[in-house]
Amino acid sequence: MGELGTPVARPLQDGGDRYKGADLLAKLRYRWVPDHIFGEILSKKWIDNAAPFAFLLLTVLVFSHLLPGFFDPSSLSATSRELGEFTLVVMGMMIVIAGGGIDLSVGSNFALANLVTLAGLDLLNWSLPLTFAATVLTCAMVGAVNGVLVGFLRLRAFLTTLVTLIIVRAAVDMALLKYSVAISSGTFDSPVWDYVGGGSVGGLPFSFIVAVVVAVVVHIFLSRTRPGWRILAVGGSRRSAHNVGLSVRSMVCSTYVISGVMTGVAGFLYAARLGSLNTDAGVGLEVSALTAAILGGNSLGGGRSSTAKALMGAVTVMIVTTGVMRLGLVSGSGQAVMGVILAVAVAIDVRWMKNRDKVLGKFYVSPTFVKLPACPDTTADGTTNYALNTRLRAAEAIGLGEVEGPEDVIFDADDNLYTGTRHGDIVRFLAPDYRRSEVFCHIGGHPLGMAFTKDGDLVSCVGGMGVYAVNKQGVVRKLTDETNRSWFSIIDDSRFRLADDVDIAPDGKLYFSEATIRYDMAGWITDALEGRGNGRLICYDPATNKTKTLIGKLVFPNGVCLSHDGQSILFAESWMCRINRYWISGPKAGQLETLISDLPGYPDNINRASDGTYWLALMGMRGPALEVAMKMPAFRKRMTRRLPGDEWIVPNINTGCIVKFNDRGEIVDSLWDFGGQNHPMITSMRENKGYLYIGGITNNRVGRFKLDDADPNWTAHASYWGA
Repeated sequence: MGELGTPVARPLQDGGDRYKGADLLAKLRYRWVPDHIFGEILSKKWIDNAAPFAFLLLTVLVFSHLLPGFFDPSSLSATSRELGEFTLVVMGMMIVIAGGGIDLSVGSNFALANLVTLAGLDLLNWSLPLTFAATVLTCAMVGAVNGVLVGFLRLRAFLTTLVTLIIVRAAVDMALLKYSVAISSGTFDSPVWDYVGGGSVGGLPFSFIVAVVVAVVVHIFLSRTRPGWRILAVGGSRRSAHNVGLSVRSMVCSTYVISGVMTGVAGFLYAARLGSLNTDAGVGLEVSALTAAILGGNSLGGGRSSTAKALMGAVTVMIVTTGVMRLGLVSGSGQAVMGVILAVAVAIDVRWMKNRDKVLGKFYVSPTFVKLPACPDTTADGTTNYALNTRLRAAEAIGLGEVEGPEDVIFDADDNLYTGTRHGDIVRFLAPDYRRSEVFCHIGGHPLGMAFTKDGDLVSCVGGMGVYAVNKQGVVRKLTDETNRSWFSIIDDSRFRLADDVDIAPDGKLYFSEATIRYDMAGWITDALEGRGNGRLICYDPATNKTKTLIGKLVFPNGVCLSHDGQSILFAESWMCRINRYWISGPKAGQLETLISDLPGYPDNINRASDGTYWLALMGMRGPALEVAMKMPAFRKRMTRRLPGDEWIVPNINTGCIVKFNDRGEIVDSLWDFGGQNHPMITSMRENKGYLYIGGITNNRVGRFKLDDADPNWTAHASYWGA
């Protein structure tokens, strides 16, 4: 079972005790073959890198076979010098693409950088730092021209940068005709200049080291800084970025300036390596750089880019270009190969972006085999304590039409009533008659399960956000929104997706459930159809501000309640129709046991009753069609693929009830609204001074039901913290 505080990995446990034939085979097959893993792998962001990485490996294998000495250290040293320069250009192109643009002028801008560098040193006798600054500034100005035309004047990026390519290339050619002889006759002698062009650090060329450093900076810029996030946001959707207040035009302009700076640095390193003018400098570079950026997996449509993708694309293109040259193919073969690769890369990018969600939808949902125990008799004339009745029809409504989605209800020490709404508010109804209400605070997400601390702070699980606390003045603060990540989890399960109910132990520790780590609040139906152990029980200690998972692999864990003696936590597993007990102190500390295994419905919140028992909300009742389907995982998978969501066989949550059970797991009473005339769906209830207050996540009211045999002075707040 594990000691207290040590995560207990609870495997999926089916309710049935005996399996025959096909049931047994299905149970074993879906328990030991983890179908969901493939879908989780497809959902990872790095899966976009799989194709370019595979293509890179294929390229290495092909050219290592065609050219046996191609990857020798001496050969790699020469290639890596060119790779450093090329990578810088690809980085600049990638940033432009991330912002939703394209820069075809990088080739001519690269040639301009080579010209300015050599002219500054050999013709104008400038110092090396001044020449470097002039080169980078000149190329940045070309980028700024592109940025102004595309970003501020909103011209077409493709045509604009194509025109810039032609104009800058023409200017470079004219300058070469006039000054090439004078530049070539100049002699600039400097050990620093020689080191930039031919030096190395630890056996790695200087230009390659520069490219690696720049790649790290670009990665941090795009993934860890606000300007980088804004560029990706602009590339993803310019209209949305504009609507949220981002300066779209200036962000687009900045990407072209950055591209110009990168190209200028690359051209400076190129000039240092060759030391002479080259009329072919930068010719076709725009095609190679664009191919590398797209081949690496960066989306041509913008908004999806990474440094790793650009690096893989740059290495692949450099290997192909150099390999084609060493094979001695006819002139133009390299460009032809680049054109074919670019066409394939664009086709893959377009098709993948268009069908990614479809592919993920086919594989991510992964139902498993679930067999529940026989459903107890709930007929009106039955012999069990679940017998149907209409007692809840006598419940009166509080706040009718004033609240939407009051999932849980709770009282403070002054008997004021609190509940959450789907609009992100916590509403307070004022005692004693609860006719007056006010918005106590606004959290933002849907407040679900709630509990009061000893100091009077209201703690609430908030769907999709985590666990938050609200002080008496209505000031909201976050307590926790992440826990320790599982060692063998493919998806990142550290952040909370659906924390749903919470209770507080005498030592102040918070125990709460997270229903699922695979789906958000709107995806509860899909989680129900999976029937997989996607949930967990978690503990947060405010004294140390540490959060730790106690039990994993639970099937939609829900209501959480501290036992009357304070030694254990009772919690529900909704789709398994059972209640569990987890001991937090005493001789059984750290042990997990099933208290009720065969409920007739899907349990939700659990709370204390005045007579030492517990109230339990059943948010819906079991049905034969779903229970048959739960033993047919393949059928459920086909259903989710082929049918719209409103035609799925799903748990019935239109009719529920409230039951009372004791510490031995025995049902002692039940309250129904048969037919659902007053409270058709119940997710919580709270006893207070002789009344039972009822919440429902799809209701528009809070119910109040008179308990004839209850203690009229008992309150849950006093039960936890005293008078």
